Amino acid sequence: MESSPPSQFLVTLDVEGVLTPEIWIAVADHFGIDALKKTTKDEPDYQLLMEERIRLINKHNISLPDIQSVISLLSPLDGALDFLTELRSTVSVVLLSDTFEEFIGPLMVQLQNPLVLCHRLVINDDGYISSFTERTPNQKFEAVRAFQKLNYQVIAAGDSYNDLSMIDQADAGFLFRAPDHVRTERSDLTCFDGYSDLLSSVTAIIENGH
Repeated sequence: MESSPPSQFLVTLDVEGVLTPEIWIAVADHFGIDALKKTTKDEPDYQLLMEERIRLINKHNISLPDIQSVISLLSPLDGALDFLTELRSTVSVVLLSDTFEEFIGPLMVQLQNPLVLCHRLVINDDGYISSFTERTPNQKFEAVRAFQKLNYQVIAAGDSYNDLSMIDQADAGFLFRAPDHVRTERSDLTCFDGYSDLLSSVTAIIENGH
């Protein structure tokens, strides 16, 4: 009987707050709408959060091109590109995000086009966002589980409530620059605030083989 091949490692990372600014906060600041500053760091129910965001932008007559013009001014977080480049030189990396294909493109170009899995928006004929389509419910968890079924050992990192299922399902998982309330609620998880510390920990796991 043939033995199973050894597992390969794969890293899954959240995007906003980990590698890039929070897009909705940038939109909130640009248009002066404080209620749009609520993110997945604050609201565990993603469906509820997105419904409120869509209601607010339509109330203020903000179209998809309006939002895209704000996004075009954004850059990845300081050190994010160097971190991601070094990480990708060692291990395969997949970005798992609850953002949208219509939003994230310019920022991914600046990060040298890593693979990112996210959702899609539904846009009406006037260019306004009417709803959104999830890639699959709880996609971060489902993606990690699917990679594990493909015999990958997954190392995950994120900063928000919507990352916890991904982190918990992964073979190893960390918080990264998480807000205090998330750190407190999940004090069982190590939280890093610097890319070098996260990179060192991921590298150590890979070198040790587990």
